[in-house]
Amino acid sequence: MKKRTKNIYLALGFVVVLIMAYRIAISKTLDVKREYQTLKQEEVIYKNTPKQLLVLKQKEVYYDSLLTKYQLKGSSIQNNLLKTINANADSMNVKVVEFLEPHSLLQNDLKVNTYQFTLEGDYNAILKLVYHLEQHTRYGEIIHLNFEKKKNYRTNTYYLQAKVLLKSFG
Repeated sequence: MKKRTKNIYLALGFVVVLIMAYRIAISKTLDVKREYQTLKQEEVIYKNTPKQLLVLKQKEVYYDSLLTKYQLKGSSIQNNLLKTINANADSMNVKVVEFLEPHSLLQNDLKVNTYQFTLEGDYNAILKLVYHLEQHTRYGEIIHLNFEKKKNYRTNTYYLQAKVLLKSFG
């Protein structure tokens, strides 16, 4: 054999040895290194777990205090809203004429409820009740308020009705 053929065989043999070494040892080492990096990241996440748990417990206490402050106990928001309206309507001399079922809508992965109810009474009293609902409770925001003057033909008297739409997210 000539030197040139020996050198070619030697170079090809070296390339074959490199490929075998990569498949046997180096690729496994790289896989283990990747696994080590992912485990390190998980370790960091699990180290922060007690802190996150403490923060979540504090948030739970805070939200429970908000629920008790705004009288949102175990029953539904609709029942609590109706109870609040009735309690304030009696003191403000306003009558609840109609309270319809809420209209629910899913908007951007957020459930939006719209409550519609009708109040009857004095203009200022209705405004006070609506102001109290929007500012002093956390049921939602008043999105529409429609006053309508109606006549009772039996007694030949006029009275004022207000249709209210209240939007809440939940």
